[in-house]
Amino acid sequence: MAGGIVPVGEPGKEYPGKMTVYVIIACIVAAMGGLIFGYDIGISGGVTSMTPFLKKFFPSVYRKESGIQSSNQYCKFDSQILTLFTSSLYLAALLASFGASKITRTYGRTHTMFWCLLLDRL
Repeated sequence: MAGGIVPVGEPGKEYPGKMTVYVIIACIVAAMGGLIFGYDIGISGGVTSMTPFLKKFFPSVYRKESGIQSSNQYCKFDSQILTLFTSSLYLAALLASFGASKITRTYGRTHTMFWCLLLDRL
């Protein structure tokens, strides 16, 4: 091969990496990040359908929703403002991830995670 590049499927050539405990833990942590994101999606969806939340922050949606007596639960929250609110949570997470890369580069992952945990618990 020219330039020392080995095709992926070439027989007899294997990746020199090994499956270590560190690699397994890193994979588990990465998978947990996806699980936590899915959990957050479920929580925010549940909160936006709660009556006290709708009464306080989206009264027009609450009035419209309370007037529906249908058994069809699909699209009963027909509000672009409520949809924008829900989507803004994930847009904020996207923007925060860009800032988090600079912060973790400056202060390190351990210190950043420690301070974020403390701030989260306040």
